[in-house]
This record gives sequence, C-alpha cells and structure tokens, in this order.
Amino acid sequence: MTSRVNHFKTVPTLAKSLSDISMALRKTSLDTTLKHLMDIRASQLNHCAFCLDMHVKEAKLHGERELRLYHVAIWRESPLFTAREKAALALTEALTRIDEHGVSEALYGELREHFSEVEISELTFAIAVINSWNRVQILSQMAPGALDSAYGLDRAELH
Repeated sequence: MTSRVNHFKTVPTLAKSLSDISMALRKTSLDTTLKHLMDIRASQLNHCAFCLDMHVKEAKLHGERELRLYHVAIWRESPLFTAREKAALALTEALTRIDEHGVSEALYGELREHFSEVEISELTFAIAVINSWNRVQILSQMAPGALDSAYGLDRAELH
C-alpha cells in the first residue's frame, strides 16, 4: 500500500487550527460522555476506523460502560441511552448524512426539549468537527491505534 498524505506535515497550520477547535469544544457546556457518543456515532457512519478506535478508547477511559459502547450502533432500539442522548445522536446522524430536507422540524423540536440554543450550537460544532476529522483521517488512512501510546489510549486496555 502506498503511504498516504500526512496532513500534520503538509499543512501544519490547518491541522493545528482543526486541533484548536477540538480543544475549544472541551470548554463548552457539552457533557464529555455525550460528546464521546456523538464522536463514536459519526465515526461509525463515516467508516473512519482510526477515529472510531480512538473515541471508543477515550470513552472507556472516561468511565463509559462497555455495553453502551456496543450499543451506539443501535442507539434507537437500546434502552441504555437517555432521551437527551438520543436527541444528540439523532442530530449527529442528520448532520453527518445530510439528506435533501436537512434537519426536520420534528428533530429540531426534540432538540429544543432537551437542549438550550447555546447547547444546540455547541452540538452542531461538535458534529462538524468530528466529521472534519473523519474526512482527514479517511484520506490519510492512519492505522487504528497508531497513536495510542502518544495519547495514552493504551490504558483503555482494548486490544
């Protein structure tokens, strides 16, 4: 297999900008658990192996139960997620796989039941950022787990 582009080497300023917005998202009102669930679901939908691997390990390290991690793919049917989490996961899907109608009024109404306008904006940016990372990593095809030691993800003990 041919070595793929390393965006951090070819366009370091742009890669750092994306990293900076990711760091800024950590300072929002979004719960870390919710953010992990959204990152996992978007990475599943986008088939980003590197990001999915990383976010599952991060979630486990932050105390997420393994069964919930297994259930992210079936979140609609699973009793393990709250209505608030399900609304965020629905938005994650709607903004990751944008259809011709965008975000429905029904979904927006559901979001308004569980989130403030500020939180909805934060959710939207979080989804935009994970989708950007997924696209960057899909092109570069970095191997899942390649940065585990550097990020401390080997502590998740998911091999």
